[in-house]
Amino acid sequence: MNNLHAILIPMWVFYFLFLMIDARPELAGFSISHMVAKMEAQSPGVPEVIRVVHHQDLNKRILVALVVSSTLLGAILLFLLCVWIYRRRTSKLDDGECRKDLGSVSMIDYKLLEAATDNFSKSNVLDEGSTGHVYKARFDDKMLAAVKRIEYGGLDAEREFENEVNWLCKIRHQNVIKLLGHCIRDETRFLVYEMMQNGSLESQLHGPSHGSALTWHLRMKIAVDIARGLEYLHEHRSPPVVHRDLKSSNILLDSDFNAKLSDFGLTVNLGAQNKNIKLSGTLGYVAPEYLLDGKLTDKSDVYAFGVVLLELLTGKKPVEKMGPTQSQSLVSWAIPQLSDRSKLPKVVDPVIRDTMDLKHLYQVAAVAVLCVQSEPSYRPLVTDVLHSLIPLVPVELGGSLRITEPLHLKEPSSTR
Repeated sequence: MNNLHAILIPMWVFYFLFLMIDARPELAGFSISHMVAKMEAQSPGVPEVIRVVHHQDLNKRILVALVVSSTLLGAILLFLLCVWIYRRRTSKLDDGECRKDLGSVSMIDYKLLEAATDNFSKSNVLDEGSTGHVYKARFDDKMLAAVKRIEYGGLDAEREFENEVNWLCKIRHQNVIKLLGHCIRDETRFLVYEMMQNGSLESQLHGPSHGSALTWHLRMKIAVDIARGLEYLHEHRSPPVVHRDLKSSNILLDSDFNAKLSDFGLTVNLGAQNKNIKLSGTLGYVAPEYLLDGKLTDKSDVYAFGVVLLELLTGKKPVEKMGPTQSQSLVSWAIPQLSDRSKLPKVVDPVIRDTMDLKHLYQVAAVAVLCVQSEPSYRPLVTDVLHSLIPLVPVELGGSLRITEPLHLKEPSSTR
């Protein structure tokens, strides 16, 4: 578009100049009549016929230049108009219509979403995020789903929306959220996901219940589920995929506390032109090397996984406020504690302190410490992490640990 402007501006000047000369010759010191008079004064011996022919030839040249420039200008304007109309049609759709170029995910009519959420009633709000609300939706066949409503957030938000739809078209895994459909209405975007009845891991750990529903074994199962999802992205996709925004709020739990990765708006292929990728992520989860110089690898996800594992162990947030202007990261606080076995039991979330296995605690703490190492090469592969954690999960929950005591999925509420 900038190149067209470079061509268009001088042509406008050329066109305007000749219009002024033709319309008001007295304003132009080099009008046609003046040029002829000057020629007569300077060449009194030139036959009149030569001067007339020269005059006519000059007029023809000017006329040809005007016709050519006007035609070219009209063609450029027509082209720009076509481009503008095309962009308008592809960026803004009619009411209720969904874009048809976003992969193979179903397009859902806006009126259907409106009816399923009772006109996006406040009573159906499941969660509130920085980009919009998530609503519970009940469709005609009694199927429950979650509708994420994304208000206009500029070009970055639009790119993230399209990126998420395109990725979730390609990814099919038991530990990755399933996208059921999408819709666009004016500047608002909608994503329809499978229903995850227990919300996000963040809301379970840091919400009103303070993690009381999450037993030690359930927390280990959730950690294994997350690792399985990451292993699929890192090891079973070609090229490997980096999530880039792994955090407890992007880990969703179904009715059986099966964990699934969500929010793929920032996901990229490993090996893509990463130097052109905008630095993104969430404070407390971003790996140091990515934060400092934008170096992105699969170990960036491993670091974020380590932070989530620390959340599961301690029940603390990734960044805790220490005062009006001070805060402390969970990693900087936990590393010294986890490295001292005598201090380790004291930093564990009180909710699980009485039910955990001390030997298993040491193993999980060691895995967490390795995952959050500042040097990426010291961090383990997610496959190694998975193999370390699976033996800590009961068979009934998808692991390999066999226990003789009855497995209780929920414990009585307790305060931290």
